[in-house]
Amino acid sequence: MNDHTMRSVCIERTTPGHFTATNVRGGAISFGTGAEGDSDFTPVELLLAAIGGCTAADVDVATGRHAQPTGFTVTVTGNKISDELGNRLTDLAVTFSVAFPGDESGDRALAILPRAIKTSHDRLCTVSRTVEIGTRVTSTVADA
Repeated sequence: MNDHTMRSVCIERTTPGHFTATNVRGGAISFGTGAEGDSDFTPVELLLAAIGGCTAADVDVATGRHAQPTGFTVTVTGNKISDELGNRLTDLAVTFSVAFPGDESGDRALAILPRAIKTSHDRLCTVSRTVEIGTRVTSTVADA
């Protein structure tokens, strides 16, 4: 792999059960374990957000060429289970609720919406493609 293809984040523990992920551009997002009273996103919720965010960005680019939406919401759901394969999510679903102006450009954007969603799902969204295809994850301990 080269610098063009490599993606990375660094995760640092900030307090017990709380972490901050930082990207190479300096952006940061905090998350936690989902303890009672804690509003931070959990890693599972971040995965759902990544799936929805990736496909939302694809769809926004495609439809935005025709018209800017008057409403744009993406909801991502899944069932967290634990079975013989371990903890995992099943029944992942991405639901779009998008509205466009009631004019010719809005009609064009609305007409391509289903194709934009399908193209994102089938080819473009790196996150959902990785989840669907299944990619090995390795975990190691770095030398101190």
